[in-house]
This record gives sequence, C-alpha cells and structure tokens, in this order.
Amino acid sequence: MKFKKWNIGSPKAEDVALLRSAGYPYLLSTVLAARGVSSAEGAAEFLDRERKLTISPMLMRDMGKAVTRIQRAIASGETIAVFGDYDVDGITSTVLLMDYLKSCGVNCLRYIPRRIEDGYGLSKDAIQGLHDQGATLMITVDCGITGNEEVEFANSLGMDVVVTDHHECKENLPDAVAVVDPHRPDCPYPFKHLAGCGVALKLVLALGGENREDALFARYCTLAAIGTIADVMRMEGENRTIVSCGLEALPHTDFVGVHALLKEAGLLGKPITSIQIGFVLSPRINAAGRMGAADLAADLLETDDPARAEEMARQLCDLNRERQAVEQAICADAIHQIDKLRSEDRNALVLSSENWHQGVVGIVASRLSEKYSCPSFMIHLKDGTGKGSCRSYGGFNLFAALESCADLLDGFGGHELAAGFTIPEENIGAFRTRMNRYVRSVSGGEPPVSSLEIDAPITCPADVTLSEVEHLSQLEPYGAGNPRPTFALLGATVDAIQSVGQGKHLKLRLSKGTCRFDAIFFSVTAEECGIAAGMRVDAAFYLQANTFRGNTTLQLQLIDIRPSLTPSRHEAEALELVHRLMDGRPISAQEKARLRASRDQFAACWVVLERHLRQGKVEEELLPFLRQLAAQAGGSESFLRTALALQVFRERGLISLSLRDSRLSLCLNHTQGKVDLFGCPYLVRLQDAVNRN
Repeated sequence: MKFKKWNIGSPKAEDVALLRSAGYPYLLSTVLAARGVSSAEGAAEFLDRERKLTISPMLMRDMGKAVTRIQRAIASGETIAVFGDYDVDGITSTVLLMDYLKSCGVNCLRYIPRRIEDGYGLSKDAIQGLHDQGATLMITVDCGITGNEEVEFANSLGMDVVVTDHHECKENLPDAVAVVDPHRPDCPYPFKHLAGCGVALKLVLALGGENREDALFARYCTLAAIGTIADVMRMEGENRTIVSCGLEALPHTDFVGVHALLKEAGLLGKPITSIQIGFVLSPRINAAGRMGAADLAADLLETDDPARAEEMARQLCDLNRERQAVEQAICADAIHQIDKLRSEDRNALVLSSENWHQGVVGIVASRLSEKYSCPSFMIHLKDGTGKGSCRSYGGFNLFAALESCADLLDGFGGHELAAGFTIPEENIGAFRTRMNRYVRSVSGGEPPVSSLEIDAPITCPADVTLSEVEHLSQLEPYGAGNPRPTFALLGATVDAIQSVGQGKHLKLRLSKGTCRFDAIFFSVTAEECGIAAGMRVDAAFYLQANTFRGNTTLQLQLIDIRPSLTPSRHEAEALELVHRLMDGRPISAQEKARLRASRDQFAACWVVLERHLRQGKVEEELLPFLRQLAAQAGGSESFLRTALALQVFRERGLISLSLRDSRLSLCLNHTQGKVDLFGCPYLVRLQDAVNRN
C-alpha cells in the first residue's frame, strides 16, 4: 500500500442522477458531482473551454511601461537580450519571446543559465557578457523578480531591464523599467496563476496589439501549453484556455522541433493530452536543463531545419535516459540517509551530499515528498556551499518556510510548491532543526500521512466501458486544481497476478461480481505489492484505453491497492453476529453452533495474536488484520471465531483494544496467573443459551 490514507469522495446519488438525466454519462456525472457540480448548467460551465484569452494583458501592472520600452528598442534597432531559465517553463518562455522579437527584425541575444555553473536566476557575469555584446535592453522571462542586485548592476552599465516573472515577490521589487508579475501585491490582474510562459505570452500579445492577438495566440499557444503543464500550474481560468488550445494546435504547430521531439518520443500521430506532455515530452526538455544543456532544448525549439531538429531530439532523449540513471542512484542514497534520521527530523526531509548531481536533486525531492508525505529539501554540496532544491507536499508553502529561515540562507527564490536556495554547509544542521519545527507548527504537530485523493468509488461496475472512459476526456486538460479522475473499486477479488516488463511491473485481473477488469501497476513488484491471487482488495486507479496490436481494451492503471477495508457479505454477517452476542440480543440455534469455539481454537488464535504483539503495539486496519489472524489460526468459521476471540481476550483483560473508524489499536496487557476465558460473560451467555436448548 503506497498511501496510508485514502480520501474517497462520496458524490450525492441525487446529483449523479440529475446529471445523468441531463445526458451526461455515468463516469463523467460521477466525477462532476464529486467535484461539487450539481446541475446541468454547472456542468456545462465546468466543461466549457474558452477559445481565446479574454483578459487584457494591459491589466498587468507595468505592462504598458514594458511595451513602450520594448517597442522603442524595436523601432531604434537596439540589441535586445532575453534572459531565461533552464526548466521547461523558462525554455519555452525564452523561445516564445525570441521568436516574436526576431519576427519584428530585432537583433536578439539569448541567455539561459547553466544550472550547475551559473545557478538559478540573474547573474552579474551574464549581464556583463550581454552588455559586452551590445545589448541595451534585457528582458527576463520566468525569472528576475528577486534579482534586485543584478538589476541594479545592469542599470549601472546603462542597460535597461524589463522583468517578466510569475514567482513570488519579496518586499522590495527590482528597480527595473518595468516589473511584470501577477504576484505583485499591487497588480490588479485577476488571474494570478499564469506560468512564466503565460506571462511571456501576455507580453507578446500586448506588443502585437489587439488586432494581432488571435494570430499570435494561435502561433504561441502550444509553447505556452507545454511550459504551463510542465510547471504544474493550476489548470483553471486562462491556463485551461492556453493548454486546451495549445494541445489542439499541437499537430499543426510551426515549430518543427516540437514535431521532431514527438517523433523521437514515439508520440507523433497519436492523440496528445496533458498526461503525455507532463510525463513524456516535458521530462525530455527538462533533462537538458538538469544535465547542464538547456541551450540544446532551446536550439531544438527554435530551429526551422527538420534534419537538425531530428538530431537534437535524439540528443535530448539520450540526455533524458542519462538523467533517469543518475536520478535512481541519488534516490537510493537519499533513502539510505532518511533511514538514519531521528523521528523529529522527518517532518521535513533535509538531506545533503557532495556526490549528488545538482541538476537532478529537484526531481528526487519531488519523489521523496510523495513517498514520505512531507516537504523535501535536497542539497548539493560543493566547496562548503549547498545549493538546494525543495518540493512541497499537501499545499505546504515553501516560499514562506524559506522566508522563516532566511537568516540561515545566502539566498532563495521560487513559489509555494517548488523553490531553490543557497546555504552555507555549516548552517544545514540548524536549517534542518528549524524547518522541522516550522512544519510541525503549521501542521498542528500531527505527523505527516501519505494521502490519496479519490473522486469516487465505482458503484456500477457494469457501466464502466470504453465509451464511458472516452467521455471523461471532456474534463481535459488535467493539472493542479483539475486532477485526472481517480476511482476506487472496493471489495474486488484478485483473480490473477503476474510480473511483466522484466519484473518491473505487475499485471492483474480483478473482478467485482460478474464484472472483470484488466489492470496494470507500473513500477511495482509482486513483493512490494503484497497482494496474492484470491485476495479481497480495494483498488485505486485511473481509467484508460489500452491499445495492443491494434486491439483497444479498457484498462485500470493502478495508483494503489490494499487489502479490502470493505467487508464481504460473509464477514459483515460474522461481525454483526459477534455484536449481537455481546449485546445479549437473540441468536438462533444455528448461529450458536457457529459461534462455539473450543479451548484449542482459542489457544491457536492466542498463539498467533501474541506473535503479532510481541514487538509492541499493533495499529492496523481491522478487516485485513482479522483476515490475517483467521488465516493463520485456521479452522472452520475462522473469521467469525477470530473476531469473537479478540473480544473475549479484551474482556478478560489480556489485551487492550480500541477501534477508531476502521483502524484497530491493539497491545498486550501484563496479567498475573491464569485467566478463565470461559468465565467471559459472552461465552457464559452463549453456554446458557445452548443449555436452555
């Protein structure tokens, strides 16, 4: 079980029925109702996708100043430098703006920092180099909002700066000609969640003017969509418009490098959704920046030479494979470090090493945050200085957390969910202590628990068809704030399970009633899964159409699987019968016979239970624990008699037992002398009933 807690939505049956009566299919109606949509009008509004951006870019603070200065530079033939960032958002932002400026006849310079040598954001050396090449105006994209000193340095050289960014602002803004960032406290722009490429797109639309907005949006929406998806922006408002239009335009984009990358990744000619962009295309672009070759990705997106594009696409995919190998090694080392941490240092994972690749620690931080359900801070050490990448978990605000530790840091930047920082090596211990204390303070002292959000359980398995799955695409594009629909099948049976993909993945066959489902569980081995054929399970999954050798079938892509917390009819009857006996309610002669257990049967159950409790307190889900005990104790009616034995042991003082929701807490009590089990009132009551008969 990957997640300790499943938060399963329970959409109102009447809302689902209303939406179905309005013509929406079962699965789509279920997801809409789970997300708070309870009317046909609300569904239509939720599913509607704008065809264009309707908010004027001029509403952004300083956009007018930015447009005036850039247009003056264009008119007077100035050399303009575009200063970007090395991630997908920064690369697409840079290419987008460069392409527009070149179309205006501008002599452009491009600068994307090398992650390892230059680090994040603006640098004085880079600015000096751009100035030496003749740049009189520098435009930042996806960076610059915290570069006060660097902007001041550019000013001292006589170089004007226009900052465009989407990251959180510090109290004092850079002293630039214009600072365009929707997160500025004084910015009236109503949509605050644009990616860096979204802000760059808005700048281009403002430069082109209202008459050219449609044409410019059509040309650049695909680049902006890729950057927006990769930067995990909220998939609502203008982001939803950018991404849906960008995905639709993807097969026809003028950027030949995009086509080359799609071909090399095996996606050319296939339907592309936000899922493919996020998990296939973006990592290949991102790999360039992580491995110190961001310019390669920018060159690929800028080129108009198909042959050159194909060669660069191959190089990017090779870099991505190299990045994957490095990532696996770092992750294994980080997990080894985590195993040695004290419990009080596990609320926020602060890890460091001189052996880690600086460009890859960020993606490992993401994996650790997901695995351990807490924010992660991965620090690459070199010459007494640490360069860290951190990732959030559960909405934790990283930027605010870093601000609380600012006195320990040489610098930091980013936003709520992802950020970077620089720290002296000698401060890491204090940083770990304070960050863990900070996380505990904002979380109320509760230990982190890995949680899986599930839209709804499948209540009508027979209605889950390929056609129903296809209708779910109306919810696209998926992303933060509009996640891919997740479902649960509760109380299913594992009919078959086998390893596939050289033992790296699992293929399962699940059944619920008369319905059968094929399932795939990626990157999980049989040992890790802990599930065997014949077991009763709960499965959490995405629904997908799987095409193999020209045949398309329905498949469950598992996210998690666990021993079922839903009782079978037999188990529910057994638990209800035990409670009737405990409460003194009537039971039939046949039920009395089922309940009667011998001393040997109680002893067998006690031996198994004592083995479990020998190491201390047990906290488990009730039903899986009872099933396990019953299987080990054996005998007929083993589940029923194990459930009764636990209550008898509790009443006789042998164990302490409490139940909260469906979770059992159990521990041994220290007792003196022998204990008369059959003196338990439940068993006395049972024997009296038998004697009366």
